[in-house]
Amino acid sequence: MWLVFALLSAVFAALTSILAKVGIEGVNSNLATAIRTGVVLLMAWGMVFLTNTQGGISGISPKSWLFLILSGLATGASWLCYYRALQIGEASKVVPIDKLSVIFTLALAFIFLHEKFTAKSLIGGILIGAGTLLMVL
Repeated sequence: MWLVFALLSAVFAALTSILAKVGIEGVNSNLATAIRTGVVLLMAWGMVFLTNTQGGISGISPKSWLFLILSGLATGASWLCYYRALQIGEASKVVPIDKLSVIFTLALAFIFLHEKFTAKSLIGGILIGAGTLLMVL
């Protein structure tokens, strides 16, 4: 089931890029990011209440709070940079560079989460990097 959600995530991310590129025209990128974030916030809390999981807030550990907050800050920084890049660059070049996050994630997961780094991971990372270079040069 995780694969279905991962594929849906990729489809929605693609739609995000195209819709944002059209919507950001003539709008300050920070303002556009704030509007997008507000919509995401409403949608996320809507799902929490729809699934009746709001009671789980009190059970979140301080460590989880810290890392969720840090993750939120990283997401915010990513979105601000992404929208600015999308505003001044071509979507067909911005998006592949943004997807270099796959390579960074592989490296960070190996270093900090001690996940396996296999030959398959290395080859995949090289191919993603090479594909990105081909698309943006």
